[in-house]
Amino acid sequence: MPRSRPTRTAAVVALLLAAATACGDAGGLQGAGPTETAVSPDKLWPKLTPASSPAYVIGEVNRKVVKGVTVPGGDIRDVDPVAVVRKEIAESPGDYRGEDAPYHRTGSLMAQCDKGAGRGGCPVLQPYYRDLTGDGHPDLTVGFRLMPGKTTAVRVYTVEKRRLVQVMEWDDAVSAVELAGRSVIIRSPSEVAGYEYRLQWTWDADQKAMLLTHDEMLRTGPRKKTPRPSPSSAASPPSAASPSRSAPPPGGSPAASTP
Repeated sequence: MPRSRPTRTAAVVALLLAAATACGDAGGLQGAGPTETAVSPDKLWPKLTPASSPAYVIGEVNRKVVKGVTVPGGDIRDVDPVAVVRKEIAESPGDYRGEDAPYHRTGSLMAQCDKGAGRGGCPVLQPYYRDLTGDGHPDLTVGFRLMPGKTTAVRVYTVEKRRLVQVMEWDDAVSAVELAGRSVIIRSPSEVAGYEYRLQWTWDADQKAMLLTHDEMLRTGPRKKTPRPSPSSAASPPSAASPSRSAPPPGGSPAASTP
């Protein structure tokens, strides 16, 4: 009886081969069509002198100690977010007090924050706690509405030597705010239909602040169908970038061209 096993195995293999032949190439890999040829980047204007300083000062690093607010126990959860916002408002009274102030509505509604952030008509939103600095302790993310407009202020605070330190500041028309890892992500509407802005701040241990690491415009609506490139066009790589042919000769007048 044991000698019959090879015969049975051969029969099974034959049946499997026959079934595979009958099914053809079902389930196998299929080609996705021609792909574009990879092209290395072209460096433009190689003789241009590299800039050594920024053209504009936009405050890439936002870091400051919040004066008058201490954290005796070192736990940032003991800090009142409403008190922190009131401290910021007190430092810029011209923005919040008086009918001509751009955020006078926020200034007047702060009187409704006695029950805490995120309650009633208080413009201070619910606070969130998460370790964004990587020190094992929670940090504080605060948001408050800048009214009568539709702008939201977003702030991030941490604790250093029992002092409250602001490490991120941004005001914008906000669609959504997310905390991911060591990052704060803010999504804002764009004036271009079907797109939104996505800004990401990430903790930087050297600067001890949240730095703007990504600034993108992303599509949110459905994509328009684009025709596939023909095999002939896909086979030929795009030409390398070269100076415009409309550039005037030395001493000549420039020719009309479209930028």
